[in-house]
Amino acid sequence: MADLLALSARFVDEGVYEGPGSVNRVTGELSELADGIALVESFSHVVALRSDAGLLLFDASLEALAPRVLRSLRGWCTEPIHTLAYTHGHVDHVGGADAFLQEARERGRPAPRVVAHENVPARFDRYRLTEGYNFAINARQFGRGGRGRGGMESMGGADGRFGPQRWVRPELTFRDRLQLQVGELDVQLRHELGETDDHLWAWIPEHRAVCAGDFVLWVFPNAGNPQKVQRYPLEWSRALRAMQALEPELLLPAHGLPVGGAKRIHALLGDTARALEILVEQTLRMMNEGARLDEILHSVRVPEELLERPYLRPVYDEPEFVIHNVWRLYGGWYDGNPARLKPAPEAALAAELAGLCAGAARLVARAEALAASGELRLACQLVELATQAAPDDREAHAARARIYEQRRQAELSLMARGIYGDAARRSAERAGIEL
Repeated sequence: MADLLALSARFVDEGVYEGPGSVNRVTGELSELADGIALVESFSHVVALRSDAGLLLFDASLEALAPRVLRSLRGWCTEPIHTLAYTHGHVDHVGGADAFLQEARERGRPAPRVVAHENVPARFDRYRLTEGYNFAINARQFGRGGRGRGGMESMGGADGRFGPQRWVRPELTFRDRLQLQVGELDVQLRHELGETDDHLWAWIPEHRAVCAGDFVLWVFPNAGNPQKVQRYPLEWSRALRAMQALEPELLLPAHGLPVGGAKRIHALLGDTARALEILVEQTLRMMNEGARLDEILHSVRVPEELLERPYLRPVYDEPEFVIHNVWRLYGGWYDGNPARLKPAPEAALAAELAGLCAGAARLVARAEALAASGELRLACQLVELATQAAPDDREAHAARARIYEQRRQAELSLMARGIYGDAARRSAERAGIEL
């Protein structure tokens, strides 16, 4: 079993990076990090704190992974689960909850008290309304049978179901702050906007520990995500600054490695907050100066030295996507280009452009030439126009498949790779080729 605190210390102190799987581990193993505090490495992790009233757990992992989490947990402590707190309502944090309730029933124990922010039930309701869409975007984001951050399988079932068989709704909710007592443990729950609008983080003074949920991910913050609802990067940075001000000595994230040592934690939280602050500050400055979204996307940058930190690599989300979310939050969906306010159908524009250049084949040829020279952004736009102008052209789809596959391989973030890979697969099927 790895010494997780020693591992994170080496990565943070020495700037070591050995790939996404080295920092986002899904082993199913439990590690005791301090007296009475343990973490099960799963997707998401489950953090456990022992008290004289029973266990306090943060998050429940995925439905499919919960039985293994429970086995690891019971190898460490057989006491009943007193309270289960959701850091937020994403399926990898709540999907396994019913397994914990079922275990209590089987042992003749009271069901754990489930605690969450008041917006979590509304999230569950929204998931029911958009189940097919959520299944589709997770299949696209994580790949068909692919893996997500550090080893996650797709969150949808083979039957087209998104999420668990049963969404366990919280029985105790709060709005801004909640003083939670579990036995002798005094736990302060705080709501902040960040990756979601229903997120909480916890301060446990007795252990000088912060349970951070997805405010800390060991990847660049998931504050952009092109296929998901609004994120809140400025508020996210403020939550990190609030954690930093407490000078914690133990940081317990829901993804990635736990971190020990006040100085080390201070640096990680500060770097992550600063990366978000830079994106928000620069984007808002250009918006206030009248810049279009296109100009901002190609101007605003996070310093490379921050992106080189082992806990800020853009291998899941990436800064460019965060800029989109800043614009959407403060400026709406109009991107500043009046031609796109009420545009012609994409296929009509594509057909017009193909006609001007003597056919879709010319667009394909130019796209292939651009791709060969590494101009993949423009190559993708041209080959997309070609297939929109000639949707049944197998040669155009073959070129589209090859170019998007090349683009997929050139990208770092899982989100971009998933979308480009899905486009490549779909065109390969239409062209009757294998990539």
